[in-house]
Amino acid sequence: MNTNFFHLTLELLAGFLALLLITKLLGKTQITQITPFDFISALVLGELVGNAIYDKEIGIHYVLYAVAIWGTLISFVEFLTQRYKGTRSILEGSPAIVIRNGRIDRQQLKKNKLDLNQLQHLLRDKDVFSVREVEYAILEANGTINVLKKTENQNLTRKDMNVQVEPVYLPVTMILDGEVLWDNIEEAGFTEEWLYGQLNLSGVVKPEHVFYAEWMEGQPLFIQTYNAARP
Repeated sequence: MNTNFFHLTLELLAGFLALLLITKLLGKTQITQITPFDFISALVLGELVGNAIYDKEIGIHYVLYAVAIWGTLISFVEFLTQRYKGTRSILEGSPAIVIRNGRIDRQQLKKNKLDLNQLQHLLRDKDVFSVREVEYAILEANGTINVLKKTENQNLTRKDMNVQVEPVYLPVTMILDGEVLWDNIEEAGFTEEWLYGQLNLSGVVKPEHVFYAEWMEGQPLFIQTYNAARP
């Protein structure tokens, strides 16, 4: 029994030091910087070490061998992406412009398996609560989003210019991917007749033709149809 504990301690220590060494060699400084490939590699590496440690038929040399081989493969991939730029988009992924010139690019959303709710969540993480504030939004390879706001929504504020500060209103999503959000419309105090009237003013016949619609107090209904969502 004591011998088993001793070997387990050695294997755990060796696995810990080996993983620590591999992590340092790869040079990852922030968890948000890892790509999907890096994430999967970390899971596989941890699984290899875990299986090697808890399998009684596998000794410490197998643990070190598994870590060394997998670490070498990861290092080789890192070398390829650094040396040959053409491999980066395949192995690391590439950024995608999901909002261009203030318009949501529906094709890029579909290509990156991103729906409108997820896009809104990513924008709110950047303190952007309305699509109309955004000129460009870039989905990075690690799944985060970076936003370039429109000129009027950038750093210079009304307060900086000594202009009277107006109340802040939360934008309300009315139509999402062709589906009318009736709960939001009722909560905002509007009716079905009002919605169809707003759509008619914009030349839209049916809500099913609308990719995204958003309302904000004191401003007209923002409507983007499916045709406008195409690049």
